[in-house]
This record gives sequence, C-alpha cells and structure tokens, in this order.
Amino acid sequence: MKKSYEIEVDCANCANKMEEAAKNTKGVANCTVNFMTLKMNVEFEEGADEKSVMKDVLKNCKKVEDDCEIYI
Repeated sequence: MKKSYEIEVDCANCANKMEEAAKNTKGVANCTVNFMTLKMNVEFEEGADEKSVMKDVLKNCKKVEDDCEIYI
C-alpha cells in the first residue's frame, strides 16, 4: 500500500535525511520525500500497520531533524 503525507521541513538536505530515516524504518518498503511539494510518499511492506509504522517513521525522522513534522 502507498500513501502520501504532508510534511514540514526547512531545507532539501533535511528532506533527504528524513527520506533515509523513513527508508530505514521497519514496515517501510520504500519512501520518497519531495522538498519542493513538501510531500512524503511511503510504500508500506505487506501486512504492515500503517499507523504504527508512521509513528516510528516520525520518531526516526525527529532523531535526524528534530524540527521536522509529518502530518499523519
């Protein structure tokens, strides 16, 4: 399943950090972050609980960029 989320981030480098953090989260098959549109597109692994995974994604993103936001 794929889903798109609005994000808030300050720069393109920070968006890249968020993308890497999301890709390294259990339950995420793939992720792309577009700084220009402030969107995060997440592809979930088969059987993953979307809400639980996105909480972990947000937590991991906050570790690399503490003032970022994902509107879940």
